[in-house]
Amino acid sequence: MNFVDKLAQAWNANRSLLCVGLDPDLARLPENMRSPDGVAAFCKAIVDATADVACSFKPQIAYFAALRAESQLEEVCDYIRTKYPNVPLVLDAKRGDIGATAAQYAREAYERYGADAVTVNPYMGFDSVEPYLEWQERGVIVLCRTSNPGGSDLQFLDVGGMPLYQHVAKLVADKWNRNGQCALVVGATFPEELAKVRALVGDMPLLVPGIGAQGGDIEATVKAGRTADGTGMMINSSRAILYAQPQAGEDFAAAARRVALDTRDAINAYR
Repeated sequence: MNFVDKLAQAWNANRSLLCVGLDPDLARLPENMRSPDGVAAFCKAIVDATADVACSFKPQIAYFAALRAESQLEEVCDYIRTKYPNVPLVLDAKRGDIGATAAQYAREAYERYGADAVTVNPYMGFDSVEPYLEWQERGVIVLCRTSNPGGSDLQFLDVGGMPLYQHVAKLVADKWNRNGQCALVVGATFPEELAKVRALVGDMPLLVPGIGAQGGDIEATVKAGRTADGTGMMINSSRAILYAQPQAGEDFAAAARRVALDTRDAINAYR
């Protein structure tokens, strides 16, 4: 099953557009988990607590690599693939390099970590993305309109009468998506731009960061980015779910599940 079909299946089976991000910050973990092996245990507990209410999981590679915990990331990815094979695994790496190097990054994402999809940066053009497209069953999620304020420095530059982010959206939809495996990253913090991207790319999946800790509005996000059948998005929340545990009392995994359920249900209210 290819990435897009697997994602569509998860949208329906779990009645969810929620993507759970795995960004383990050592300083915010329970004290007994502040080690590379503890990171793996923490992430697996979050996965167990939220797998039935998520449409995807998105580990961010930098949080593991900074701890020299790449082997633990492999462990977490293997755990997701083995125990929850119907929930897509998105590796958030934002890779972007020349073709020969990109081919190695593609192997890293799809072979080493077994990701169903990986985020990539289109700044170096088609030949830097093409090696990922050769993996026709896997997803290629291209940065388009990112959720950070500084994204406007480049993404709003005029390109032939339209902002660069819209040019990227059209380029991916019209030329790069030759195998139907592409998706775009569009931030929840900019719902008007999200709606414009949706109008340009039809039913292409969108990875939408920015709700939760970044403050994106759920109602505006869903109404701007949903497709006609009420799907089309992986709306990511990371820190709000991972670190939902209050100061005392509630177990971190139970707290994560509670917030994930609330977020899933809030999204569904506007689908």
